[in-house]
Amino acid sequence: MNAGEKQRAPWIVGVSGASGTPYAAAVLRALIAAGESVDLVVSRASRLTLLDETGISFRDAHWRDDLGAWLARGADGKPDTFAPGLDDVRYWSPGDLAAGPSSGSYPVKGMLIVPASTACVAGVALGLSKDLLQRAASVTLKERRKLVVAVRETPLNGQTLRHLVALDDAGASVVPASPGFYAGATHIQDLVDFVAGRVLDAAGVEHGLYRRWKGGLGGGAAPAPTR
Repeated sequence: MNAGEKQRAPWIVGVSGASGTPYAAAVLRALIAAGESVDLVVSRASRLTLLDETGISFRDAHWRDDLGAWLARGADGKPDTFAPGLDDVRYWSPGDLAAGPSSGSYPVKGMLIVPASTACVAGVALGLSKDLLQRAASVTLKERRKLVVAVRETPLNGQTLRHLVALDDAGASVVPASPGFYAGATHIQDLVDFVAGRVLDAAGVEHGLYRRWKGGLGGGAAPAPTR
């Protein structure tokens, strides 16, 4: 890095195997729109979910093309709904435990796991580090950086609830993927964007994904904000 050059400090986005790939896509698009750098880790299990929910195969060797197709897709399945740029997105294979995010000396702002499966939650809570996603989350916690875990499962059993409490105790923000309806949702994308927006709120990233509560009743009857 040359003198005076700004050091790249990305947000790590980990995508686990839970249902909810549109949530991850909305978070990624919003980070890109906010001018944030992104390091992406897509778990092996999440590729099966992505294929099932979107028909898109995510391949290491063609990650940029596959990611572009994924992020262009709306939550309703319509292709070419969005056109995000990918210039400052870096992809790391989930099996690469020598990747940058596996080390605390690698500069990042924090990590967002969206969606987070119960298996992922357990692995991070127990410090298993069985793949790069879990390892990066463990590093994020040990370095006292921001970790946001968007758990997507229902119902939740006692074991998972204890794991979530352990993550909260360790300093993570637990954000259940629970859409709110007071923001005037009229489309499935509005509900997805509400959850993505709450994830970004927990990370402290500015966005305009949903209408915020202002203390007046009846706001949900108005149209949702235009993206």
